[in-house]
Amino acid sequence: MHLFDGTIAQAAAQVRDPRFFAECVRRFTHAHGVAPGPGERRSWERSWPVLLDALTAAGLGSLRILLEYPLPGTGQRVDAVVLGQRVDDARLTAVVVELKQWEHATPCASDALLLEVGERVEEHPARQVGSYAHYLTNWVSQFIDLEVRGVVVMHNAAPHFVGGLREAVKGGPSSAYPILGRRDLDPKAPAGVLADRMACGGLRPAPEPLVMRFLKTRHQPSPKLLSRVADAIRGTGGFTLIGDQDKARLHIRDAATAIRDGQPGHIVVVTGGPGTGKTAIAARVLGDLCRLDGANPRLLSPSGALTQQLGRAVGDAAKGLITTITRGVPGGLSKDSIVLIDEAHRLRTDAKRRSSGFPDRLQWLAERCGAIVLFLDERQIIRPSEGTTLEELRRLAAYMRYAFTHIDLTTQFRCAGSHYYLRWIDDLFAHEGSPLAWNGSDYDLALAESPQELEAWTNSHIERGYSARIAAGFCWPWKSPPKPPLLPEVSINWVDEWGTPQSWKRPWNSQTNKAIGVDSDIPGRPFWATDPGGHRQIGCIYTAQGLEYDYGAVIVGDDLVRTPSGWEGRPSKSYDREVNYLPPEKYLIYALNTYRVLATRGTRGTRLYATDPDTQRFLRSLLPRT
Repeated sequence: MHLFDGTIAQAAAQVRDPRFFAECVRRFTHAHGVAPGPGERRSWERSWPVLLDALTAAGLGSLRILLEYPLPGTGQRVDAVVLGQRVDDARLTAVVVELKQWEHATPCASDALLLEVGERVEEHPARQVGSYAHYLTNWVSQFIDLEVRGVVVMHNAAPHFVGGLREAVKGGPSSAYPILGRRDLDPKAPAGVLADRMACGGLRPAPEPLVMRFLKTRHQPSPKLLSRVADAIRGTGGFTLIGDQDKARLHIRDAATAIRDGQPGHIVVVTGGPGTGKTAIAARVLGDLCRLDGANPRLLSPSGALTQQLGRAVGDAAKGLITTITRGVPGGLSKDSIVLIDEAHRLRTDAKRRSSGFPDRLQWLAERCGAIVLFLDERQIIRPSEGTTLEELRRLAAYMRYAFTHIDLTTQFRCAGSHYYLRWIDDLFAHEGSPLAWNGSDYDLALAESPQELEAWTNSHIERGYSARIAAGFCWPWKSPPKPPLLPEVSINWVDEWGTPQSWKRPWNSQTNKAIGVDSDIPGRPFWATDPGGHRQIGCIYTAQGLEYDYGAVIVGDDLVRTPSGWEGRPSKSYDREVNYLPPEKYLIYALNTYRVLATRGTRGTRLYATDPDTQRFLRSLLPRT
């Protein structure tokens, strides 16, 4: 739901009235379930009046404007969309407007299309507005004859700053979108010149039926877009399926066939432990669905790191098809839609999100789609506010009188395919876990006696061309700024075997989504597990879950300790506010699941190290030393 819909003249007449913003706040809160933050509201108050003044000075007061227009399925909103009709051929035209208050920004050394703005790393605004324009072209224009334009309005930017931004995109596809600074918005300029600058030249008011058709048009991927995504997935060798994986794919295809035959109403659950290929199945099935006539599929995940990795693997065309599900649900779905939900154990499903006996989001999707397919591992639930169970999904299907299918994946492709290792780790991090000493020969597992040993081990594999990472429990503060240098917050002190005190400090992974640092040697948060330089930072559960690397080192923090009576959770040692308020017995469940996940990221080998001396002694009794 957008926050305002009316003519530019109507918006300009109200925009300096506090009641106008109060109504926009009310609409935002109703649509998103939370009020806009102070920063967002300030940006409205500072940018909207300037934009509306410029559009009015350009003689465009009778055109339609939508403020904070959502792009269903992406979780993104366009600052403003101006709607008009072309004078020459009567086509409806949507002008996407990106508003920026920036006064200066520094291009990142490795990529001129990434900018350091204060403490943040941001995408070049012309590239950003271009992505919005492409979305409307790919998701809306198949239903309505629509021309899409775009413009960046930077009302605080001086000419030299704007010139540098234009130069950065010169000759590339983003150069199609004008970048305007404060001088370009001079109200003394001739109205026609100003309208042309703002990409609104040659437009007249659009008839109300045409505007309403745009507003009511369902956002659905075009056949051309689906074909591109299907081709991209087919060309990605990492999504090849074998054994149980292909069996799951065929079951999902059966549901698609039933929907095509007029029989919607399916819940399919694919369960499996780490490394059984749940994500590969989801991606490959998305490719299959994109090739069906009238397809309208989605691949959702609660994990931003995973969706960005998948999006990068498939390409920019997948925007909107592959997306993170956090607040709300994607728009444009119908009874012919099949929605795939990867990492379903990370879905927000707490009591606040249950108006009935089931998670609202899952019930909503099941009611509106032909089928929902969930990829689930109950032992990867790491927060009390997240996750569902096979039994709950079975009950939901029965409640809705839907067909229910369950496929359990048993073939394991991670951890060198070692079932013995996964069983051993499952036993180690079980509530009553008491594993036997490790004697496996099909997986490289050992204990490190210090974080220095962990680092030397991972570095040795990096030097040999493998991927290797160190991940830790959330037992240290995390206050690094988005820009380098990152603070060395993971700090461990110990006494070595000669009785000498030692200290080791390293930073957590970056909190920004884009690569930063000299030559981008600090990967963005979603790409810590895969991109060069990630081995120099310490990852956590939120950057490692759902991903893998060749060799994984795990630091078990003081939040999980081994006592004579078994495992004990110590939430007071955790810095994770999502769980550290829990009583110890409840916290223990999520701590065990967290370390189980971290210990199953390495496809070739794992090293464990515990900061608590008693826990380290316990592990020493089970594992060989590095």
